[in-house]
Amino acid sequence: MRKDLGGVNVPALRSHNTALVLDLLRGAGEGGISRLELAERTGLTPQAVSKITARLRADGLAAEAGHRASTGGKPRTVLRLVPSAAHAVGVHLDRDELTVLLTDLAGTTVALRRRPTDLGAGAGPVLDAVTEEVRALLGEYDGDGGGGAGARTVLGPGGPDDPGTAVLGAGGSGTAVLGVGGSGTAVLGVGVAMPGPLDHRAGVPGRVTGFPEWAGHPVRDELARRLGLPVVLDKDTNAAALGLALRPGAPGSFAYVHLGTGLGAGLVLGGAPLRGDRTGAGELGHQTVQLDGPPCGCGGRGCLEALCLAAVARGERAGAARILGVGAANLVRLLDIDQVLLGGRAVLAAPEVFADGVRDVLTGLGLTTPVGVVAERDAVAEGAAWLTLAPVFGAETGRLHGLYGGEPTERR
Repeated sequence: MRKDLGGVNVPALRSHNTALVLDLLRGAGEGGISRLELAERTGLTPQAVSKITARLRADGLAAEAGHRASTGGKPRTVLRLVPSAAHAVGVHLDRDELTVLLTDLAGTTVALRRRPTDLGAGAGPVLDAVTEEVRALLGEYDGDGGGGAGARTVLGPGGPDDPGTAVLGAGGSGTAVLGVGGSGTAVLGVGVAMPGPLDHRAGVPGRVTGFPEWAGHPVRDELARRLGLPVVLDKDTNAAALGLALRPGAPGSFAYVHLGTGLGAGLVLGGAPLRGDRTGAGELGHQTVQLDGPPCGCGGRGCLEALCLAAVARGERAGAARILGVGAANLVRLLDIDQVLLGGRAVLAAPEVFADGVRDVLTGLGLTTPVGVVAERDAVAEGAAWLTLAPVFGAETGRLHGLYGGEPTERR
């Protein structure tokens, strides 16, 4: 029997301009930012900024953070984002483990649950576990005093019967309201990250290596019906790359190479995630690097994933790192990226070994691209939450940096 986690239908974020202001508030942190600075950095008039910030304050999304001295006249009021105004759920559905976390509006994790799972058990039992863990997560957070008397849904115009509603669209009145306030945890939605290949737009997995029974299952729509929340589905590597791209100081172009129960890459080029028209970009693990090599679960032979995981299983981490370096070198040469970031449980078991091994391969080929390690175990689950959070800040409308390359849509 379906039991929704909420069902409050409210108007949503109205405009690109509001998203720009929200993102600058997010980037300013607790120190805040003044209306004058917001106007200067967005190109909006002070009057337009005042209207937007007044709405955000009325809706509980922004608050005063103090005052700053000005060059003349009275001190400037500084505003900040209110992270507790809304939350998002991030789900990392791995081949053998399920991680579910709750973040606030700034992307900070405030609650987390983890349990073993088996993707081979099939979609029904696995999605039962996801549903159970999401409900328990929200219930525990409210029970601990995080949100009051139960989670509430914060939706765009599609409502709970439109499971594909992930980007908060324009409300009928055009008012920038998230529907926060009162009791309960305001939940924007659920981002789900799982191994690929999959179709991000349709919300269905493809033929996941080793688990072909998942192909074509309506994961997004089924979870949306079960939870009564908007759901977004993406590859694990894409989700992690999105979360990393939205961090302060992130490079404009990079590859996040994830080695865990599988191997793949999330790509960010020119400040924007690269998924490809069929969400097929970043299938690094299935590059053929050894002709007539060992068979891979994808049906090919000599795939990077098969070779790398076999080396890890033998305890040959240095060898696995060199194999991973070959794949990283291919990405650098093909895409001319600024940085290679490594992550995943296999990497985190020996981060220096993998970083040094990949770096040595690149250096030996005359490639000077920096190599780093993403130390967070839950980078994928955190990125999954950003699948829901990013549109609030305009981050999925284009570029992720420099105001996303867009111009204000109104100036009055």
